[in-house]
Amino acid sequence: MCGICGELRLDGQAPDNGVLQRMLSRLEKRGPDHEGRYRRDALAMGHRRLSVIDLSHASDQPWVDEALGLVLVFNGAIYNYRELRAELISKGYEFKSEGDTEVVLKAWAAWGEGFAARLHGMFAAAIWDRRQHKLILVRDRFGIKPLYYSQTRERFRFASTSQALLAAGDVDTSIDSVALHHHFTLHAVVPAPRTLLRGIRKLPPAHLMIVDASGHDRVFPYWQLDAGPDGVKRSEQDWLEETRAALLRAVQRRRVIADVPVGVLLSGGLDSSLLVALLAQDGGSDLRTFSVGFEDHPDERGSEFEFSDQIVERYGTRHEKIHVPDAEVLQRLPEAIDSMAEPMVGQDAVAFYLLAERVSRHVKVVQSGQGADEVFAGYFWYPHMQHGVDSDVERFRSWYFDRDHAEYLSMVSQAYAGPDYTEALVAERLKSAGAKQYLNRVLHFDVTTLIVDDPVKRVDNMTMAWGLEARVPFLDHELVELVIRMPPQLKLREGGKFPLKAIARGLIPDAVIDRPKGYFPVPALKYIRGEFLDFMRDILDSTACRERGLYRREYVQAILNDPEHQLTRLQGSKLWHLAALEFWLQRNVDSIA
Repeated sequence: MCGICGELRLDGQAPDNGVLQRMLSRLEKRGPDHEGRYRRDALAMGHRRLSVIDLSHASDQPWVDEALGLVLVFNGAIYNYRELRAELISKGYEFKSEGDTEVVLKAWAAWGEGFAARLHGMFAAAIWDRRQHKLILVRDRFGIKPLYYSQTRERFRFASTSQALLAAGDVDTSIDSVALHHHFTLHAVVPAPRTLLRGIRKLPPAHLMIVDASGHDRVFPYWQLDAGPDGVKRSEQDWLEETRAALLRAVQRRRVIADVPVGVLLSGGLDSSLLVALLAQDGGSDLRTFSVGFEDHPDERGSEFEFSDQIVERYGTRHEKIHVPDAEVLQRLPEAIDSMAEPMVGQDAVAFYLLAERVSRHVKVVQSGQGADEVFAGYFWYPHMQHGVDSDVERFRSWYFDRDHAEYLSMVSQAYAGPDYTEALVAERLKSAGAKQYLNRVLHFDVTTLIVDDPVKRVDNMTMAWGLEARVPFLDHELVELVIRMPPQLKLREGGKFPLKAIARGLIPDAVIDRPKGYFPVPALKYIRGEFLDFMRDILDSTACRERGLYRREYVQAILNDPEHQLTRLQGSKLWHLAALEFWLQRNVDSIA
């Protein structure tokens, strides 16, 4: 797991060493073990390495293959690299290292534009083909690994974070009105290729981008999730057995493909508890598990230790239980905001940041349960959507949108007003899913779009801020390809995630399986009062916020007057939404001006 960056000059000038250094300096935490650079002709590439596979210097990057005329920087983990390596050797390719990095480079040499479809894992990579003078960018199927870029007439730059591109300079930091609408409607999700900043874009998941020496680019998908029927008739037992086998394969791959110990982020919910059980069942010994909890609120508990403790007791894991007081949450908020490649409003972003700090002292790799709710229909809104009678968009809007369009217009200044961009996006994505059943269309939208820029991005950003690699077996593409076709009624049984509950019976306590759906609670960022309220009031009343002119002052004041009752449909704080974006802009954009 690493941080990557680079610059391709389009004007005949040589890349600037200072630009590369500034980008690398912002990626250091993603890769604390080694820094590498490549600079020749019109191209410069940089790499920060977190050593997980092949710990020797043989796998340091950038990887240069003089014979093939290729240069690579790569971030991620390829779980089938050993099989690909053997196949490439049979084709006559020779290897100098034992890791997955060299496999990615030679896979491009062997299979060209078809190479990405052969990679099984999470990845973002850039390959410079010196002979053809073109730059190839690629991102994994579910966008687990980030890849941002910016372009002018003079140069093309890419990096693992937007902060690296901002540090490089010469970026249009004006607000993208379409992205702003998505951000405040879809729980801070801004689907690729947009970001909130007009001058920074991101490669969509499951896509290749090829940029030639003149700056002309071609972007196209190498994989698409098909939610339509596959023609195979399955009984309920068939579905459960195939799902269990696919999940076990996913967990096994993410355990064995590492030359360092692999831990588990144990929240106390069904998903992470099942990961521990499957790892133990698969022969994993000396399992390391980690849980975090926060202060209780009168209306919400701040931890789920009573459930995680049961898993620890059953499987005898080496467990770290971390309790974070509210004072530390507030104190560390600026650090967490600085680690967000894009502004996030999920309360658990800060939780993951503080958890990852502690976990990184013990292991370099963890498995996490992100994706299970989106793949297996675990959230409370799915059954309500399933039984609606309105149009696809209305059924989705009434349970998911943080704000309707009318409220959005009352919130932003006239300069950012416009049509209902989010309604158009949702309608297009649901229509393109290809599933007959409404719920499966929603889940397709979730796993290909929404999850990418909410929980998945959150986990990557917050763990990599501490040089910790998070692996997400529930987003194994073979598992998702199977479950997306599963009948909705099977997924929704017993309140949702029935297949996982059935698999878990006998492996984890029924009390964990049958408990109400839990969320990673940080009550202080939901029920805002005291010092947290003062903190957010100061942000929104600041000179920077007022001069930016993003929000209508009367809307801000109304939210500040009654913050604890101003919640979205997903029970997020509208005040935190406003403050989080403004604070991110102050910390990450204003600071470079």
